[in-house]
Amino acid sequence: MKTMMAGLLTLLVFNTEMATAQKKSAAADLTHFPKGSTPKEIGKRVAERFVASPHPNFGKPTSPKKITYPEVCTWYGALTFAQESGDKALTDKLAQRFEPFFTTEAALVPAADHVDHTVFGAVPLELYIQTKDKRYLDMGKAIADKQWGTPEGPHVKPQSQGYADRGLTWQTRMWIDDMFMITAVQSQAYRATGDKAYIDRAAKEMVVYLDSLQQPNGLFYHAPDVPYFWGRGDGWMAAGMSELLRSLSKDNPDRERIMKGYKIMMASLLKYQAPDGMWRQLIDDPEAWPETSATGMFTFAMITGVKNGWLDAATYGPAARKAWLALVKYIDDNADVREVCEGTNKKNDRQYYLDRGRITGDMHGQAPVLWCATALLRK
Repeated sequence: MKTMMAGLLTLLVFNTEMATAQKKSAAADLTHFPKGSTPKEIGKRVAERFVASPHPNFGKPTSPKKITYPEVCTWYGALTFAQESGDKALTDKLAQRFEPFFTTEAALVPAADHVDHTVFGAVPLELYIQTKDKRYLDMGKAIADKQWGTPEGPHVKPQSQGYADRGLTWQTRMWIDDMFMITAVQSQAYRATGDKAYIDRAAKEMVVYLDSLQQPNGLFYHAPDVPYFWGRGDGWMAAGMSELLRSLSKDNPDRERIMKGYKIMMASLLKYQAPDGMWRQLIDDPEAWPETSATGMFTFAMITGVKNGWLDAATYGPAARKAWLALVKYIDDNADVREVCEGTNKKNDRQYYLDRGRITGDMHGQAPVLWCATALLRK
């Protein structure tokens, strides 16, 4: 009898452990999602919404004078999603949207004279990667080259030449937003050409920003004189490090420093994720509202880390899955993302950040959903 009871107890413990392991595995699963929440479904809806949208102008009813960076980020995400999902028809639509920039809409192409303008180059470079049409390479490469060229244009500052003399881009301004705008176009130039000089100089730039702006808790103030952990600002940093690290060679001398900064940030974000999976407008402020663009960017960074083996899957997989499932609930029937923080300048005022407008369909929020869908589909 004792032997039988011991056997039953052992079997019960084994079954309990198996059930627990299965629950943990399901919680960390970044491959299978409920119908309506899969990356292919969500990515397709949001990408098609982008194709059908006019060029945005930061919420203004008028057309933009130049293509804005939120559109660039969404376009780039739609293209990478099309590639990973094998949707050639979508790629063709996205290429057709670009075609007027060679003719009737050439004036809309931003000058490569500011980080928010230069990121435009990421789109033609991605189009070149997918189509091999040299027109895209010529345009994108010229933009990436100008970012490390001679300071020129209306945005040149007294310190611009000093940055250039240090081997940095003259467009350096020490805002955390820059670490997506700069790394995206330079990483893309490397992917398109194979020339490591592009991504190596972006890595050097990233280290300067990390050393200057990352706080002991791993997060980033919006700017040196603004001591608030603004969600989307930190999101640009998280996404920028992820974009850089996934293509930066393992023998790059700056890789270890960037990986350290990335992992410290991810560990901190894990602590501040809300029980529902979202992150807040001010990351560490419990009175701040759940904000979708930041959540999308952090989710992209964690998915990328887990998929590449930089982050422990058992720890970060559940956080990334929970965040994705929370994020997709904010997408309405028009494929517009709700609760997106409006375009935001820096200000040393907590209430300023808490009171920012909450927009639906703004491309600051559409873009990271597409990045996440792409990252979930990557092998």
